[in-house]
Amino acid sequence: MKQKTPGTNEWNRRDWLRVVGLSGLAAGSLGSAGARSQTVGESGHFQSSVIARDVVQAQRAEAMLIDGRVIQPRRELPVLAQTDVLVVGAGPAGIVAAIAARRAGAKVTLVERYGHFGGLWTGGLVLLILGHIVKGPKQVCQGIGEEIMQRLDGMEGAIINRRKGQNPSVDAEAVKYLMVEMVEEADIQVFLHCWGVNAVVQDQTVRGAVFESKAGRQAILAKVVIDASGDGDIFAAAGAEFEHRSHNIGLVSRIANLDRIDPDRAADAPQPRRLGSVTPVAGVNWVNLTGPEADGLDLATLTRMELNHRKFIWKDIQKTRRIPGYENVYLAETAPQLGVRITRVLDGVNRIRFDALKNHISYPDVVGVGGASNAEHGEWQIPYGSLVPETVDNVLAAGRCVSAEARMADLVRLIPNCFVTGHAAGVAAAVAVQQGCRPREADIGRIQKMLRQQKAYLG
Repeated sequence: MKQKTPGTNEWNRRDWLRVVGLSGLAAGSLGSAGARSQTVGESGHFQSSVIARDVVQAQRAEAMLIDGRVIQPRRELPVLAQTDVLVVGAGPAGIVAAIAARRAGAKVTLVERYGHFGGLWTGGLVLLILGHIVKGPKQVCQGIGEEIMQRLDGMEGAIINRRKGQNPSVDAEAVKYLMVEMVEEADIQVFLHCWGVNAVVQDQTVRGAVFESKAGRQAILAKVVIDASGDGDIFAAAGAEFEHRSHNIGLVSRIANLDRIDPDRAADAPQPRRLGSVTPVAGVNWVNLTGPEADGLDLATLTRMELNHRKFIWKDIQKTRRIPGYENVYLAETAPQLGVRITRVLDGVNRIRFDALKNHISYPDVVGVGGASNAEHGEWQIPYGSLVPETVDNVLAAGRCVSAEARMADLVRLIPNCFVTGHAAGVAAAVAVQQGCRPREADIGRIQKMLRQQKAYLG
């Protein structure tokens, strides 16, 4: 392709990236000095240029129809990056894991299938923070998770009800912004819009992961992989055993103009059933639709849930608007991310158990402490073995897919407890890299010491 000077119609890709100042971001390093210095704002006009002509997709391997079967040929995948620690999934667990590993000295790459950080916390509009406190009340979620909360405290309109013994609520956009800030500060390499679809495995050892994006299939190689996908996509692809579970699948929405309800007209009218809970935005509530129990790994089920939930939410708000006094209430948004709660759960070296909570059992390999939904019971310890697969090596689980009994699922999946398991996985991965060993062989004393240095609470 010819190179032209600015002012002509034909520029190559490098010229274009240089002029608009996006070369640092195109390289995938969100935290680089170049990326931090970029100025991004409103363009004066629409503009489009030809990047290349007569292009044929490189490194293709077209699926073929042979005797009625679809066959995918073997092919070489381009390596997008090589890193010490690869974190797949940038929800609460993945973000904390990436920051923890980076602060522990590892080179970290973070990959996320959506275009934002936060997972269901932000994209799913799950804005209420449950699980960080126990009886007392005592806060057990500390470390990087608490640092996120403290930084939200300092942002206008980012968090409310941030008081001792209370469950605060956040603004999703504030959390998205803050997570970008923290990832940039940590100098973590980031790739968004990439879906983890497979594991790179050699001799029962994970060496990286395969991702699908608009650029096609590419691989990232790593010394340790942290599966924070929520669904255990990578450890499952690597051959680790897991338990396949169903759970309620819902969809969260936000409704607005609740500060414009006419109290006189509403006084004698029936109160709507689903007005939700407050958010940091005045007059806006978030409404949690629990949804029916279903299989969150089934494509047809997920499709049906998306369609049905969005129809139900729209029709429900129209019923509310017909109630006297509530005419100005409207549907502000439905979450772009479906509320899948549990799917795959790792079969780990150890398991988070209900009797350990009930009987206050302690573990010598404790790497975190979980809380309660509303401070209704005491703390419970998280053993390192619950992050480690029984057989497959060089991959750790973090978030809702860690090894836990079904009775503990609704605690393990809460946002602060995802912070905690992510923190543990991030530090453990960095220690394994430093020691040049498999994560199951990493020095637990060193992991615990580093977690405490990063202000985590271990009991």
